[in-house]
Amino acid sequence: MAYYNSKIVAYSFDDAIVKITEELKKEGFGILTEIDVKETLKKKLDVDFRRYKILGACNPSYAYKAFQAEENIGVLLPCNVVIQEKADGKVQVSAVNPMESMQAVKNDALGEVAVTVSSKLQKVLENL
Repeated sequence: MAYYNSKIVAYSFDDAIVKITEELKKEGFGILTEIDVKETLKKKLDVDFRRYKILGACNPSYAYKAFQAEENIGVLLPCNVVIQEKADGKVQVSAVNPMESMQAVKNDALGEVAVTVSSKLQKVLENL
């Protein structure tokens, strides 16, 4: 399994952000953080980079279940979703695959949470 799932979408970069946010909301996720990588790299390093945003998505009820099962799980949260403009001008949306990241924790109690969250994120990508 890959550590992420992705899809090339038929939206502009800005429209992809709006659409992914809407689809995440339908699955119970909110956006906790938004990192504009292009802007940050320009400000900090004065380098040019393609349009690239990282959204930190969280489904509170599943995050709570994960916290109950593993006290340090916060180092792997929130679920990152990346929207990036590729060299050919197409827009790719990628989401972390919690099944892979949770394996590193070696806590069977996280299995159900990881399966459910993975399924929800996959559905979000499919609906784009």
